[in-house]
Amino acid sequence: MRRLILIALLGSVAQLVDGTLGMAYGVTATTALLITGITPAVASASVHLSEVGTTLASGLSHWRFGNVDWRVVALIGVPGGVGAFAGATFLSNLSTESASLWVAALLILLGVYILARFATGKVRGVIQGRVGGRFLGPLGLVAGFVDATGGGGWGPVATSALLGSGKLAPRKTVGSVNAAEFIVSVAASLGFLFGLGNENIPYEIVAALLIGGVIAAPLAAWLVSRLATQWLGVGVGLVLILTNARTLLKGLEVGTGARFAVYGVLVALWAGVVAYGVRRSAAERAEDKELESIAG
Repeated sequence: MRRLILIALLGSVAQLVDGTLGMAYGVTATTALLITGITPAVASASVHLSEVGTTLASGLSHWRFGNVDWRVVALIGVPGGVGAFAGATFLSNLSTESASLWVAALLILLGVYILARFATGKVRGVIQGRVGGRFLGPLGLVAGFVDATGGGGWGPVATSALLGSGKLAPRKTVGSVNAAEFIVSVAASLGFLFGLGNENIPYEIVAALLIGGVIAAPLAAWLVSRLATQWLGVGVGLVLILTNARTLLKGLEVGTGARFAVYGVLVALWAGVVAYGVRRSAAERAEDKELESIAG
């Protein structure tokens, strides 16, 4: 019982991260389960199935707080479901280790770009127009495929690409990606059940993750609706960089000590960028007040 309570708490933390930043539920929950001694196979199955319930709760919560663009959900979610089902049923045996390294490297670059743009305030005036269907369809297909075959990746691929487009506000990006992930999770779970069967699925662990995630979903959606655009983007950039740096360094078989040293450097650089953004924002506010006083 104590273990299940701990797993439920870890599920809440994972959903809080994912619901706030639009990514990292799979990475956070899987890592947490592995720490508790659960085998990788069991952890992966549990996370995928629990996401069906957590993404539904998250999508409804984001909709309630006005964070969802249903056009984006439809155009990215349906192709995402197709890609996820195909990946789970027919392509699970395909080795994606080398591809995952390239994807991780690309997402790190996207994270740096997003972090730099939002921390320096250059996001202002960029969010205009709307994201085209020709962009959303292929993006959903690729993100769903990566998520099913790689054990995660819907959020990092979809959220980072939408933020990088500059045509959808960060809170709408996070909310829409979370809502569309329900379709992807259902399709991937059906694919895994169809391909693998359900004999060895630990439903008590799935239930614990689900309960924890459902509890945290409304809080995460509320935070997104209140967070400033600038700092939401900064948070997304940090998570992209750290999670994909972990994937890249482990894939390159870098030692544990060296990995943590790299993480420390990345966090220090992130803190420096944030400090610069804070000073820049303060300077802009002071300048605006000075102009208002002159105009008055």
